[in-house]
Amino acid sequence: MDGSSKIESTGYFAGVPKIVKNSIFYQLLQRGDFFEGIYWQRHTFPQNSVILKEGSQSGKVFFILDGVTRISGVIEWEGRKRMRPGVRDLEAGEVFGELALMDNMPHSTTVTAVTSCEIAVIDGKSLQDYLSENQEMGYQVYKAISKTLVTRLRKTNEKVFSLLAWGLKERGFHELL
Repeated sequence: MDGSSKIESTGYFAGVPKIVKNSIFYQLLQRGDFFEGIYWQRHTFPQNSVILKEGSQSGKVFFILDGVTRISGVIEWEGRKRMRPGVRDLEAGEVFGELALMDNMPHSTTVTAVTSCEIAVIDGKSLQDYLSENQEMGYQVYKAISKTLVTRLRKTNEKVFSLLAWGLKERGFHELL
């Protein structure tokens, strides 16, 4: 394949923000042997469109090249009421769908485009095969995924403990706080 099958540092991607360029996923897309059309595809998602749906199994990893997405989940209470709160917004340079890559389970959240988004959709199986054959890059990618997961887990823990404290306070258990 020719050089047009990868993201170029000139032309359309000349204005790519530094945070995107510093990502290991962007560096992966830049590699001459990680071809667009074979390992990954570029997709544009209009504002408010669902990129992936909770419970689906895409087998894909999503790297945001441009735009903002929102991660949300369904909450049910009293057996019938439902709401879909936004959990977190992700911006250019961030990745989602990586949990399904690690455990092959259905997606645990829905991701929606808050703005129009340009996303590199990476085939999970092809990515795993590529990283097995390119172990140095594999180490860097899995290290980055681990760091992302740890950061998100810490933020989730903070939210859970904050909600627990709020719930205890609302129910009159101030002495436990």
